[in-house]
Amino acid sequence: MRPHGSRPTSLTTSHTLGCKIELKTAPADFRFPTTNQTRHCFTRYVEFHRCVAAKGDEAADCERFAKYYRALCPGEWVDKWNEQRENGTFPGPL
Repeated sequence: MRPHGSRPTSLTTSHTLGCKIELKTAPADFRFPTTNQTRHCFTRYVEFHRCVAAKGDEAADCERFAKYYRALCPGEWVDKWNEQRENGTFPGPL
């Protein structure tokens, strides 16, 4: 039994609702061996947008890059980069 007010260590609420929630993040990438994942985040964002440019918005192959950057990147950064892409001022190679 856990102390009153403590949080469970697993997603027991998903079982109560009758659905299974699987949490995943981007896999390890040998290009980014350190714990600071800033460059990894940026690279996955760029890879996603390059993939979409090459294969189209509906390409299933690009979805994995989207999952990776969404797991790694803070939402504020993504919002800023999206705005920069729209304005033509994004600093990365797309």
